[in-house]
Amino acid sequence: MVSDPGGEAESYSLLRRQRELASLYATAKSLTALGELDEVLQSIVHHAHDLIGTDFIYLSLVGADGRLSAKASEGTISPSFLAAGIPAGVGLGGKVLASRRPHWVRNYINSTLIEHDPNFDRLAATEALVALLGVPLVIRGEAVGALFAADRSERSFQADEIALLSAFADHAAVALDNARLYEASRNALHELQIAYGKIEEHVAVMERAQAIHEALTGVVLGGGTPGDVAQLLADQLGGSVALFDRAGAALVRRDSTSSPCRTPSEIDLADVVKNAHGSGRCTTWVDPDGVARSVASIQAGDSYLGALAWTREGAADRGAPDDMDLRTLERATHILGLLILKERAVAEASERLSGELLTELMVGSPGISPAQRARTRARNIDADRLDLVLVADSPTMSSTDLSRHLHDIARDRSGLAGEHLGRATTILHSVDDDRTVEDVHCRLRRTLGGPVVVVGERAVNHDWSRAFSLASRCSAVMRAIGHTDLGATTGRYALYAMIFDTERVRELEGFIADSIGPLLDHDQRRGTNLVDTLSAYYGHRANVAATARALHVHVNTLLKRLDRASNILGFNWRHENGLELQLGLQLHQLRQDTAHA
Repeated sequence: MVSDPGGEAESYSLLRRQRELASLYATAKSLTALGELDEVLQSIVHHAHDLIGTDFIYLSLVGADGRLSAKASEGTISPSFLAAGIPAGVGLGGKVLASRRPHWVRNYINSTLIEHDPNFDRLAATEALVALLGVPLVIRGEAVGALFAADRSERSFQADEIALLSAFADHAAVALDNARLYEASRNALHELQIAYGKIEEHVAVMERAQAIHEALTGVVLGGGTPGDVAQLLADQLGGSVALFDRAGAALVRRDSTSSPCRTPSEIDLADVVKNAHGSGRCTTWVDPDGVARSVASIQAGDSYLGALAWTREGAADRGAPDDMDLRTLERATHILGLLILKERAVAEASERLSGELLTELMVGSPGISPAQRARTRARNIDADRLDLVLVADSPTMSSTDLSRHLHDIARDRSGLAGEHLGRATTILHSVDDDRTVEDVHCRLRRTLGGPVVVVGERAVNHDWSRAFSLASRCSAVMRAIGHTDLGATTGRYALYAMIFDTERVRELEGFIADSIGPLLDHDQRRGTNLVDTLSAYYGHRANVAATARALHVHVNTLLKRLDRASNILGFNWRHENGLELQLGLQLHQLRQDTAHA
């Protein structure tokens, strides 16, 4: 059996991501029990310590006295560490609370970028704390504490570690919020018996929110999609629910089965989505017709992933929406954030594997090794049927981004896609090459909303590398002659085959030497530019005056150059062999324009 280190690494990465997400889901489900705050927070630092892998984790909250105090830890040595308390405006925690953003230092004791507290520095020395990462605990826009990950040696913290710790911090904020609400309800029940009816109604709302949260968690643990989450919210809250991507485009729209609502367009929600993104809080707006729109942004650490919108009618009659419903909407964004991250990780892994397989076939061609055939078959792709190589190029999009769109097309056609030698490339099976190239061009054109060139070349005997080379160089020729928005096979440009077919280099050199070779030699020896002069002359349809203006020379100067060209060529080129001379000049220019293709 052939070992595949790349596949094993990819498998390990996916397993690690699944383990992380499973732990986050388990933590999310534990919040619905509304247990004791200390137990939930300790559970969070325990899970975070296991997954993030730092030497120790601790969680601190801002108390009524304005000091930041540790409430839970995992992996610490000194029992006195949990008694640590420092002013909320100093240390790394002070920076995290002030900015409500993650911060980290490679060496806490030696850092000059933070204001040190002597008492905490002594505890840090006892604990041998060196590298420290802190993320904020935010409840409805207020930073109430921070979650820290620490190592006893110098190190940097990566973006995925920061995002993962931020996700745990979001759960900790939810736990703290739930516990405070539950405590407030319980105290009100004991202290205000006369308000029993109101308290009973509040508890019912909480139980409803808890049931929704449990249902949301169940959807996720059961392998549900963002569409399933949106449908559950619409059925529970009423009205309609829509999920938007980072660009503001609607991905999913779901209506309540019992009380549907007119679904607003992206334009109607654009301002509300923008305000929610800017504030980081749930934003509500009611229009003159009494239609309320509440939008909560979907975040993963500092990354904006999209927005969740809830629309319902009759808001003018019912008054302001219940805070618990809005918090349910916010909590749903946490669930959706995890689902989006999971789907993105799976998609990126699939794209990366597809690109790796494409590169393997290109580099190893012609021919297919047994290992390559097995790897493509594992993705339900028959490598023997991959007989058309397509190269795409767009002036408005990088080849990396263009490759992502080609992945969708390749997946639908059981092919491979990726970025090869800096070009967006795909290999497909085709029975009608011209039709296939045109279809791919139309789909990309529709997706990009701008010009794109797609060139196809049939791979003979699994020689994908040669087909790629021909398609790439033909693409450069198309751009050079001004064709910037079409899909075509290289056969359509057979007239220029000597330019993009490397096997015909000698033919090209011979033709250029026979047609304009004497002019090229003269320009090189004398430092003149007779070749450019004749190119301009033909480009202006043999109009002497127009050519002189284009070259910024006097007409007499141009005529002398033309006479000199006649002497060098040895024939009356204006009347003899004109077509051959024009073609030689054009091929020479194209060769220069595509020299780096």
